[in-house]
Amino acid sequence: MTTLVAVHSVVPPHRYPQAELTAAFAELCLPDPTRRGVLERVHANAGVEFRHLARPLEAYAGLTDVRSANEVWIEVASELGEQAVKGALAVAGIAPGEVDLIISTTITGVAVPSIEARIAGQLGLRPDVVRMPLFGLGCVAGAAGVARLHDHLAGHPDQVAVLLSVELCSLTVQRDDPSMANAVASGLFGDGAAAVVAVGAERAAAMGADGPRVIASRSHLYPDTMRTMGWDVVPSGLKIVLDAGVPELVEKCLGPDVREFLADNGFTIDDVSAWVSHPGGPKVIRAIETTLDLPDGALQPTWDSLARVGNLSSASVLHVLADIERDRRPAPGEIGVMMALGPGFCSELVLLQW
Repeated sequence: MTTLVAVHSVVPPHRYPQAELTAAFAELCLPDPTRRGVLERVHANAGVEFRHLARPLEAYAGLTDVRSANEVWIEVASELGEQAVKGALAVAGIAPGEVDLIISTTITGVAVPSIEARIAGQLGLRPDVVRMPLFGLGCVAGAAGVARLHDHLAGHPDQVAVLLSVELCSLTVQRDDPSMANAVASGLFGDGAAAVVAVGAERAAAMGADGPRVIASRSHLYPDTMRTMGWDVVPSGLKIVLDAGVPELVEKCLGPDVREFLADNGFTIDDVSAWVSHPGGPKVIRAIETTLDLPDGALQPTWDSLARVGNLSSASVLHVLADIERDRRPAPGEIGVMMALGPGFCSELVLLQW
């Protein structure tokens, strides 16, 4: 089995309380003051207390086009990505030159060469390291990236693989979009990155690796849900697509999928000690709690992450995993489920055992 030997989460240094961000967004993007009451209510109900930004708040007035925002994305994503991978490798006790595969994922910026190539030299990765950039998976990509690490290491059990997620959601905020979707997104999403170091079964045995092992994974693409979540590419950049029916879709689809996934691997929901769930927002988290009939506190790490840093898209579920590893680590042998939802509309489930 694949073992996750380290996970390291990072955020930019620019941290702001939610109320200050609400006021700044209203000033920058809502010239009509009659609409600000709705915005304030949406932001206040987002379950977010603080968020980190790629740049100081006052710098966003100058990011008036796609090019300037993406240039900042490349610069900051490179900085955070290097920090995340270096931190994870240090925790794992693995040298950069030992990495055989690096997967990078994002949905908030575009870079060619991709971000892992831009930082490979600073990290000290080998010239023959295998690279796999992922784009377009959105919030599901943290869990999907772990699953793809496992797929690779199942066939290369002596190797080391790294997943890097960098999301700078603040750089995608639309100034000319008065929609409810933009109001929700502007109050929910934050900036951050995370990296996971994983090793195959042979490497894990040789080094006496400690960490959750990946038992299985499952992807599910739901039909007729294409406009549930995603981006529209418009002249002003990436415009959020976010259907109000996401919580209802979660209640309808996720419960049966999780139960079937667990049953196929010999478990039930009662066997799960740790739920490593992406913080999609308060309504989505409550829908997960309802459809899985979870006990009080089962998703507390998810609620805490949402309050502390907001929804970091693909990096969020990795931040939750890092928090659980640090503060609420399950006992050896206990079972966990990592799960996330994203554009498609789709889900990704990863079965873990500590």
